[in-house]
Amino acid sequence: MAKITVLGATGFAGSHIAAEAAARGHEVTLVSRSQPKDAPAGARVLQGSVLDGALLAQALTGADAVIGALSPRGDMEGKVADAYADIAGRLAGTTARFIIVGGFGSLKDANGERIVETEAFAPEYKDEARELFSAYERVSAVDGVDWTYVSPAGTFGSYVPDQQRRGEYRTGGDTPLETEDGGSLISGADFALAVVDAIESGEHRRAHVHFAY
Repeated sequence: MAKITVLGATGFAGSHIAAEAAARGHEVTLVSRSQPKDAPAGARVLQGSVLDGALLAQALTGADAVIGALSPRGDMEGKVADAYADIAGRLAGTTARFIIVGGFGSLKDANGERIVETEAFAPEYKDEARELFSAYERVSAVDGVDWTYVSPAGTFGSYVPDQQRRGEYRTGGDTPLETEDGGSLISGADFALAVVDAIESGEHRRAHVHFAY
């Protein structure tokens, strides 16, 4: 079993990943600014900011995999790319995997353009999406880091009514996967399934991958 640290463990993606990892018997450390309300049994909880160097060092020490599920909002607005670059530097030369939960906007459309830079992308979310893509660019440029950057489907989050676990997903590269009706969807539970599968299988190293139905 692996030692897995989840940064942003009270967020939508982070909480699902932590629950999935714990359910499979992995040793999970949760890092968040607020106290988790539904922490998995046996999980270690570290409350505080990843910008706190001492807390971050404690969270990373001994980890086999570090999941970055931070949201570039609130007091983390404009700071996530810097935080991930710092973490990548700390993990460089170690055997720990660094898996970043990015955004749909980091994918490319049929013309090869980043979706975040297209007119179809909602303007109010562009800054967040650009911040997450910047994290991808910066972390992937660090030598000696075993990184994976994961883009979920376009319809992904707590606002989605259907959050059932289907026990299935598809894996793509840096272009979106679509359902038969042209949509892009995945539940939190099945996204977490895909991420923990990637940890256990050792797949998708130093790659941008996409999980969707």
